[in-house]
Amino acid sequence: MKTTIGIIDDHVLFSKSLGLMLDSFGNYEVTIEALNGMDLQDKIGKGRKIPSIMLIDVNMPVMNGMDTARWLNNNYPQMKLVALSMNDDEKVIIDMIKAGCCAYMLKETHPDELEKALHEIDTKGYYNADASNTQARRAPNAGVAKETVAINDKEKAFLQYACSDLTYKQIAALMHLSERTIDGYREVLFNKMNVQSRVGLALEAIRQGLVAL
Repeated sequence: MKTTIGIIDDHVLFSKSLGLMLDSFGNYEVTIEALNGMDLQDKIGKGRKIPSIMLIDVNMPVMNGMDTARWLNNNYPQMKLVALSMNDDEKVIIDMIKAGCCAYMLKETHPDELEKALHEIDTKGYYNADASNTQARRAPNAGVAKETVAINDKEKAFLQYACSDLTYKQIAALMHLSERTIDGYREVLFNKMNVQSRVGLALEAIRQGLVAL
């Protein structure tokens, strides 16, 4: 049975092209396409089949990606939400994750990576490109990362701030620590959680329930 997917994007040409690509993978069926969150609600109200995975554009008129993700997360909590973005702005991506998305994908993502991501989202419930790429570069005998990591109170406090739009300098001031110490926390947590960026760190922290949203 094919996995059902929905696409929410105000650029019709991109949406149609993405739909054709998904069909070419063979394991997926696009059951609904919408221009924005309000359009989606209207189509769902008319009986369109509810998909198990929803791809959500971040920037849309009428009802943007963040508001759409929140609505879907509240009304269809079992649905796996994936943010689509034209850029890799940390704040935007973290906000989409906090709104309920289990993954973020750049629109320039290679089809092979997209197919891999969809498979992991379908089977595991999440996809962290940053963590996956880091693990792929590790030595074969490095072992498999634990599902959760052990962190101390200071690291947990740093994680909470890292999942906001605060700069590292602002985080240092709030924690009454030097910027060098904050850099140390960041590097330790990057290593513990097998990530290389703040976005990857935030996604893992939220997924593992290490921070309160």
